Amino acid sequence: MTAFPIQVERTRTLKDKPDIHTLGFGQVFTDHMFVMDYTEGEGWHSARIMPYQPITLDPSAMVFHYGQTVFEGMKAYVTATNEVLLFRPERNFQRLNHSNDRMCIPTINEAHALVALKELVQLDREWIPTAPGTSLYIRPFIIATEPYLGVAASKNYQFIIIMSPVGSYYKEGLNPVKILVEKQYVRAAKGGTGEAKTGGNYASSLKAAELASKEGYAQTLWLDSIENKYIEEVGSMNIFFKINGTVITPALNGSILPGITRDSILHMLHSQNIPVEERRISVDEVVEAYENGTLEEAFGTGTAAVISPIGEFKYGEQQILVNNNEIGLLTQSLYDKLTGIQNGTIEDTFDWTVII
Repeated sequence: MTAFPIQVERTRTLKDKPDIHTLGFGQVFTDHMFVMDYTEGEGWHSARIMPYQPITLDPSAMVFHYGQTVFEGMKAYVTATNEVLLFRPERNFQRLNHSNDRMCIPTINEAHALVALKELVQLDREWIPTAPGTSLYIRPFIIATEPYLGVAASKNYQFIIIMSPVGSYYKEGLNPVKILVEKQYVRAAKGGTGEAKTGGNYASSLKAAELASKEGYAQTLWLDSIENKYIEEVGSMNIFFKINGTVITPALNGSILPGITRDSILHMLHSQNIPVEERRISVDEVVEAYENGTLEEAFGTGTAAVISPIGEFKYGEQQILVNNNEIGLLTQSLYDKLTGIQNGTIEDTFDWTVII
């Protein structure tokens, strides 16, 4: 691999670090950030680590008007032996380039991105919290910066990485959450941008999430855009059901984000010889499983929450209680093993972690 020069400017004033026992999610940011520019004809250039600071953009920068942006989410952990671990970062940069392709953004060099990430994490490693359930959340993103109001792909971009020490994504922590099945709005359609990690997908989900919150639910369960019956995602996570001993998750169909935690869970289930199916599953099938007593567990997966057990669904006027609103044995086992691999307390037999 060719050398990848990164200019480093250290901050002159270090920030006060938050209490690691009271961390929220994505509210406090580390001392430094990574920035790299793209110019048509020149490619990606001017890689630099600099003090965390506001960015200055022209009001006509295309990201503001046409939403040409993508992002990723990953985490860093400190082990009991003071090693810093990343979890499958190469998959995140692969997915970032998949999103780039869908959003007409130039791809990045994934190896160079990993070099930059390692250097940034190493510089701000004192920000990685050590309390149980905490981590350093990492947010790489790309924005279109060309000042132009024509509807076209931008000719200029910035690739930025920022980092934030975080606790649990949901206030419930690992306690089961309540989910509202969304019947009016849809998250994405096949052929759209659902499988890309782009900001517009999340902006369009806010209305339904707001309505769900008013009813006391943590998130919405999205159904397909055509028949409004097949399950796709839950909030910003992939979803799994354990029905009559078999774990079922919706198959990737072009409108579902290919989650890296989802993929990790599938590998873990297969390694334990637990029956798994990736296929279409309707909300009616889940209701039927509840009514005949075979709906055993349900959980969401994603980088932010890792695994979030689901204790209740509301579908129309029907309340569906899962495992007496308690975390299931399989869900707990998967959570313990995955987080154990991530923080170095369990042997990584899958070769997923990267030591900095």
